[in-house]
Formats: sequence, structure tokens, C-alpha cells
Amino acid sequence: MQLIRTMKYLLPRMLGLGLLAAALFACGRDYVYEKTFDIDQASGWTQRDSVRFDFDIADTLRIYNLYLRLDHTQDYPYQNLYVRLHTTFPSGMRISEQVSLELMEKTGIWLGDCGRSECELTIPIQQGAYFNQAGHYSLVVEPFMRVDSLPGLQSLSFLLEETEEQRGANTLQAPTLDTLQTPPNSQ
Repeated sequence: MQLIRTMKYLLPRMLGLGLLAAALFACGRDYVYEKTFDIDQASGWTQRDSVRFDFDIADTLRIYNLYLRLDHTQDYPYQNLYVRLHTTFPSGMRISEQVSLELMEKTGIWLGDCGRSECELTIPIQQGAYFNQAGHYSLVVEPFMRVDSLPGLQSLSFLLEETEEQRGANTLQAPTLDTLQTPPNSQ
């Protein structure tokens, strides 16, 4: 009898906690574009293996956040990864910028979500950006290190997040994508 009363008391509460947990885990970022390229583990990421991401933008008032996500093993031998980012706009204009993607703190601790031997790190490359032109864009990510082959890199993803914000008369002007900005260095 006591067990039945306990179950009647606990069951609705456990069900409520389960629904709350499911709702919390279901909430995530709203990526309007997400694409991943796997990197050949045998040869590593070489300088001739640029990665190209193609995406379309329709809303020139919307504010976006741009990220690169890098999956790597803890055997990656460097603290950072230099890349060149080449962005091509619908008008045909192309801009390029060299960026240092920081993978490790100066103390030797890996950044991001690391398991026993692998890490996943999402790095913002442009926050609060808007696109001046509607149309087709491409982003090419080219490794730019002093060595030709980079071991330990598993995959590279580009993520385009649409925010709830819009640019306009009542908001501050966000940085335009005409120039990509280097993410801040880890301290």
C-alpha cells in the first residue's frame, strides 16, 4: 500500500522533470546553414585541400553569427591553426583574411569540449554581422600553416546562425561582412 502511494506521488513529478529536461535539450542554436567536411586522417589537412562552403542569403536586414567548428584529436601538435578565409559576394567581390584559430590555452589546456582523445571546438569568426547583398555567397577556408600536412584534424564545419535581431533605424549598426574580423585571442 505504501509503495502504491509513493508511486502515485513520484510518477507525476518524474514525468514533469523528464518533459522539462527534454524541452531544455531541444532548445539549440538556429543554424540556417551548417555543413561539415571530413578531413582525410591518412594524409592530414594539406594546403592544397581548401574547403568551400556555399550558401544563400535572402534577408539583408537580419543579423547573423558565423562560426567554424573544428574536430581534432589531442595529437594535433600545435596550439593554434592559421587559416585564410576567402569570401566571395554575390557581386563577385572577393575578400581574404588570415585568421588564427586558437585551439589551446597558453597553459597547454585544450579549448572546447574534449573527451579522452578528441576535442570539438566552435570558434566565432564574425558576431553580429549582416549581409549587404542578397544572393549567393561562398567561404573558402584554406590551411595556412608553415607545414604542408596537418595531422590530428578530423573535420571542419561552417555554421551560419540567424539571430532574432535586425538592423534598422532603432538598432545599432552591426559590423558588415565586407571585412571578416579575427576572433579575440584566448587569454
